[in-house]
Amino acid sequence: MVNDEKVIRFSAPPEAFGAAAFAEGDISSFIGKGLLPEGQTVADDRALASGAARYSWRLQPGESRQVSLIIPFGAHDPGAAAADIPRLRKDVEAFWRGKISTVSIHLPASAQEVMKTLQANLAWILINRDSAGIQPGSRSYERSWIRDGALTSAALLRFNIRREVRDFLDWYSRHLYPSGKVPCVVDRRGADPVPENDSNGEYLFAMRQYFLFSADTAFIRARYPAIRAAAAWLDSLTARRMTSRYLPVGEDSSDAFYGLVPESISHEGYSAKPMHSYWDNFFTLRGYNDAVELARLLGQTADEKWLRRSRDRFRENLLASLERAIRYKKIDYLPGCVELGDFDPTSTAIALYPGNLADLLPQPQLNNTFDRYYDFFTRRRDGLIHWRDYTPYEVRTIGAFIRLGQPERAHALLDFFMQDRRPPGWRHWAEVVWPDPKTPRFIGDMPHTWVGSDFINSVRTMFLYEEEHRDALVIGAGLRREWISEGEGVRVEGLPSYYGPVSYHYIGKGNGCRIEISGGLRLPPGGIEVVHHQAGRNLKVTVNGRSWREFDASAVRLRSLPAVIEVSTGD
Repeated sequence: MVNDEKVIRFSAPPEAFGAAAFAEGDISSFIGKGLLPEGQTVADDRALASGAARYSWRLQPGESRQVSLIIPFGAHDPGAAAADIPRLRKDVEAFWRGKISTVSIHLPASAQEVMKTLQANLAWILINRDSAGIQPGSRSYERSWIRDGALTSAALLRFNIRREVRDFLDWYSRHLYPSGKVPCVVDRRGADPVPENDSNGEYLFAMRQYFLFSADTAFIRARYPAIRAAAAWLDSLTARRMTSRYLPVGEDSSDAFYGLVPESISHEGYSAKPMHSYWDNFFTLRGYNDAVELARLLGQTADEKWLRRSRDRFRENLLASLERAIRYKKIDYLPGCVELGDFDPTSTAIALYPGNLADLLPQPQLNNTFDRYYDFFTRRRDGLIHWRDYTPYEVRTIGAFIRLGQPERAHALLDFFMQDRRPPGWRHWAEVVWPDPKTPRFIGDMPHTWVGSDFINSVRTMFLYEEEHRDALVIGAGLRREWISEGEGVRVEGLPSYYGPVSYHYIGKGNGCRIEISGGLRLPPGGIEVVHHQAGRNLKVTVNGRSWREFDASAVRLRSLPAVIEVSTGD
């Protein structure tokens, strides 16, 4: 019994039991010596007591024994008997299968671990929640950041999990300050006042993402005062760097501050000293874009005009700032912040998603950023450089490479990061990965479900992503050619998108492939690009049995659905 109220039952009685207070040592130290504590009862003022039960069995090869513990939590009957355990386990398994099997994606045997890991992380996200609060962990990070929550919400929505996102946004909206400032984090104590200047953009992004995948106009209308206030706060932030003090008149990187949001510590790399991070500013532009569209949705014409002016001005200032910082720092990549001109591709990746800025960012600096990262990645992977640790937020670069049209690199990253799931069978990541998994150093929370959401968002990009700048839909950009040619190929059924559920089937056929895409979704104004993954000269394409000319070496462009695409090569 624990605290005179929680009775823990064993399905079979142990032969011995022992408990120890924290001051006597953790139970693992006793077990390591083959011992149990002498006491069977213990009181610990720190609430850190531990205990263990001992069973001794002699098992023959292939033989197994099982002991179940019945620990009352939540609404479960504390009087449950051992005989109930198989039924209770089946009920729990059925519940979780229902929660995470919201989309049907069939991959060949060689790719099954990808989908199992994606579904596992959907479950870990929901497990880590506290009531309505989406949080990245349940130990070190048992708080709800809007940063983690917004990107995690986007991951859930992309796999048809909507109610939990609505609950999170409804709850978080109640903690906005009267000024419209969005708190960076909320916990049991309430809103945290620390300024992190990515927060408002992330809140607006999450709100519109919810609408795009739910069409819940009533919810957006009810929360529009908070949405409007959050957008107005962006204006107040950018105004602080639009005074005469910040006018770009010299040849110093401080000129690149003009029109940005002020420095903050939202990016963990700048926790020692706040910086004018482009992370904050990419999210600010994202927030302005979403505020414009939400105002337009609700017919708020005056607000839409005001927000569009603010958005366009900020976008111009942001791009000019990047150009100045690159020039003043004499760098050939996109910097992480103005002051340092630092190389931070994991941070820069959010300019591609959720920023959707690939067509606007300076070139060749954008490509140089990810070329340089990939060179570092391959040297680390191949053991050519020493590395101390890394944070698997890097999984978001998988999606970045797909959006840059480099799926081979994306899969090299995927293969590497999949090896660092800990424990492998649990299919999740810690926040920090060490070369030796047994290294006794900080790992953050495990499972760390902001990392998990980055993985989900990146893998979803393999199957489907929205190219918002062109209002287009891109299908199959990250599929492996081996997946298409193996077995029954790749089949996707009901994958949510901005334009409705998407269903398709890729399968190898002779010297090419056949791609079937169902109807049932709105045709995007910018059309649909179907990446065909067929190399060689003399490509021939038919759509619905007719010769088709709207294609190039990478994709077929569609103007209507349903469509059956046949791609073959004369090589």
